[in-house]
Amino acid sequence: MDDLWYSEYHTPNVKFSLKVTQQMHHEKSEYQLISVFDSPEFGRFLTLDGIMMLTERDEFIYHEMITHPAMSVNPEIKNVLVIGAGDGGVVRELGKYSGIENIDVVEIDERVVAVCKKYLPKTACGFKDPRVHLHFQDGLKFVRRVINKYELIIVDSTDPFGPGEVLFTKEFYGNCYNALTEKGILINQHESPFYKEDAKAMVSAHRCIAHAFPISSVYQAHIPTYPSGHWLFGFASKKLHPIEGAKGDEWKKLGINTRYYNPQLHLGAFGLPTYVKEMLQDE
Repeated sequence: MDDLWYSEYHTPNVKFSLKVTQQMHHEKSEYQLISVFDSPEFGRFLTLDGIMMLTERDEFIYHEMITHPAMSVNPEIKNVLVIGAGDGGVVRELGKYSGIENIDVVEIDERVVAVCKKYLPKTACGFKDPRVHLHFQDGLKFVRRVINKYELIIVDSTDPFGPGEVLFTKEFYGNCYNALTEKGILINQHESPFYKEDAKAMVSAHRCIAHAFPISSVYQAHIPTYPSGHWLFGFASKKLHPIEGAKGDEWKKLGINTRYYNPQLHLGAFGLPTYVKEMLQDE
């Protein structure tokens, strides 16, 4: 029998492929195609509309880097809003902080959560935390009604098309600004700077966020299964600076268990390659 491979085009000229042992799940929800595969190298992985969202092997990098930098700048955060994150990885990381009192998760597609609970329990275990409250609705509509409530908003969205498209707009980021408290922080996945189309989305997101927030920075991580392996995140805030405000020693005392993130890496992650800096400065 021929080998079974999952392939994803990162550009019309670049294809990323993983050997697959089996397809474990496939369905068309109200919003998107949801599939789960198993692979010898990266374990189980989730795709939405044919785009890889996470693998068991490297998801820890993404989920740690979208969560811990904000908590290191303000370890006192108590009230968190997570938009997207139907796989549960972000709430798993947030659950490591005993000081957090409430985590609202707004996910548009209830089926993503159900599928991840069944097939990806290593990430979906986060939903068992009693502080987590799931809201199955549109993230833009949810945040529009909230004023001065959250100290942290994490936008763990899909790419800027399909269901995730509204989460890359000026209106959305402006509403996030209003929903945050005085010391509020916004973190979002910021796409990749390497390939042309991804870079366009990255620059556009940065433009919208910088328009809404007085402090707007970008930081990076290496995620092997994402396009080019070079991935960016946005850190935006009303008052707190991601480098000057970093409380690495205080964070270390919390004893949070991580495999990728640490206070030294936090500082280094904001040191961007020249070509990325130039793209952002042009904005």
